[in-house]
Amino acid sequence: MNPPEVTILPAAGIETDLSMLGLFLEAHIVVQIVMIGLLVASVWSWAIIAEKIVLLAGTRRETDKFENVFWSGQSLEELYQALGQRDNRSMAALFVAAMREWKRSVEASAKLLPGVQMRIDRVLDVTVSREVDRLERRLLFLATVGSTAPFVGLFGTVWGIMTSFQAIAGAKSTNLAVVAPGIAEALFATALGLLAAIPAVIFYNKFTNEVSRHAHRLEGFADEFSSILSRQVDQRT
Repeated sequence: MNPPEVTILPAAGIETDLSMLGLFLEAHIVVQIVMIGLLVASVWSWAIIAEKIVLLAGTRRETDKFENVFWSGQSLEELYQALGQRDNRSMAALFVAAMREWKRSVEASAKLLPGVQMRIDRVLDVTVSREVDRLERRLLFLATVGSTAPFVGLFGTVWGIMTSFQAIAGAKSTNLAVVAPGIAEALFATALGLLAAIPAVIFYNKFTNEVSRHAHRLEGFADEFSSILSRQVDQRT
């Protein structure tokens, strides 16, 4: 004998829309605020991700191009004249800042003072810090979204579960049509939290690693260029 089939009938008068838009419209106002906040955070995160991809790719190209020109044997004076009036970034900004301090010292005295090397090193350090800060701008937002979005989504999940329990108590029934909206609403909030957090964490780690590598590259050039100018100082003193 086959067991009787159990059919779960929807509660009378209850129409459930489990589409994403329907879940949002039927959600409690608190859960709606959570969903909107997570969507805004996700969109803004992707905007930052796109901007950083373009910025870091352009920075790599500019740095490679400058290094090729710098080590090609062109005189430092000619290179400075070519770059001095431009809005330079990355390694070119280090070169221009150091050369500008060098030329100020040369123009101030025919014989360079011993402190010029210290001033050039300080200028290079400040410029490196400024360039790294420029590349790291808005990365903190990605870190914040990556660390908090799952918890915000969890808050929406808890609220959705509470809503489903209240629906069960109000209807005095465990019918699936009564329970499903609150559970789906809860899972939707969790999904939005993960949707915002996962890309933010992945790209934050990627960008942080790329910025760190570029910072080491700038520091290496700063040390090499400082050594070049140091030899010039020794020759003039």
